[in-house]
Formats: sequence, structure tokens, C-alpha cells
Amino acid sequence: MLKSKIRKKILNLRKSKNIHNIKLDFFKIYNILKTYNLKNKSIGGYYPINHELDDLNILKGLELKKIRVSLPVIKKKNNMDFYLWSYKNLLNVNKYGIPEPERSQIINPDIILIPLVAFDKRLYRIGYGGGYYDRYIEKLSKKKKFIKIGIAHSCQKIKRVPNNKYDKKLDILITEKYILR
Repeated sequence: MLKSKIRKKILNLRKSKNIHNIKLDFFKIYNILKTYNLKNKSIGGYYPINHELDDLNILKGLELKKIRVSLPVIKKKNNMDFYLWSYKNLLNVNKYGIPEPERSQIINPDIILIPLVAFDKRLYRIGYGGGYYDRYIEKLSKKKKFIKIGIAHSCQKIKRVPNNKYDKKLDILITEKYILR
């Protein structure tokens, strides 16, 4: 099946499943993240849109534990960078309607929480089709090692994600029901 058809099907399914704005358990995520020694580390998150699992409570909890958090800012040519963010700060809405932090301090996260449309047991993902995260992962991997954690509803799992050389595999995938490694 084509990625575009998978996207349409799974986005409709996710919309119907997330009518109660499901949130992940902070301590479940924090216990996973602690295995990566969070001292002096930074976490890149996302602002949830289109019925994605809400990670903002996770980011707030991490910041309260003195961990630097950041959110992505969309740039030209389907690129993005992560900028330092605090849950106390106001956000600017970009041209796609996605809230973003001020462009003050670029952060190269040690761990990135990645939203997605669909995933498979091999830890491949389908995004919205712009390639933002795949390009960012490629760019950051030339600078440092980091952990890629996909965040999704369990209903977003498909049998096999059609992938190519540009698609970047996740290290871990967390749903409201289970974890894949």
C-alpha cells in the first residue's frame, strides 16, 4: 500500500481513537529516559497536533527535574531545528498552525521524542510526508549520537512500513499500551 493511502487511513483511525486526548504516563516515560543517564542531557519533544499523543506533560515534568527541553521550529526547504523551550514560555504559531518556541537557543537534543502517523515492529515510521524528521535525524547524526523515540497510539501499528534509504529507523517506540525496542 502507498504511504499516502496508509497516512489517510491511520490519521482517520487515530482521530476516532483519541477523542479523550490520551496522555502518556510521565513516570513510564521518565523511567525509560533515566536508563540513558539524563544528567546534562537535553530532550527534544513536539507540540501535539492532529490527535497525536500529548507529550507536553512529559516535557514539563522533565523540565521540573532540571532537564533541558526543546521543540522543533520549521525552516525553509523542509528543514527544522530544535530550540530551547520552557512550559512557561509563550509559543508562536507557524504557517502550518503548529506552535513553536522563540528562535533563541538552538539545541541538539540527546533524545528526541518523535510523533508519527504509522509504525511497524521493525521500528520504521511514516510521518506526514514532508521528510522533516528524516532530514533532521540525518543532519544531527553527522554531529552526535542520540536516541530516537517514536510516540504513537497502539492503533497506529501496521504490518509493514514501506521504507527506502531516506527513512530513518527509531530506537524505541512508545504507545499508551506497550513499548517496542
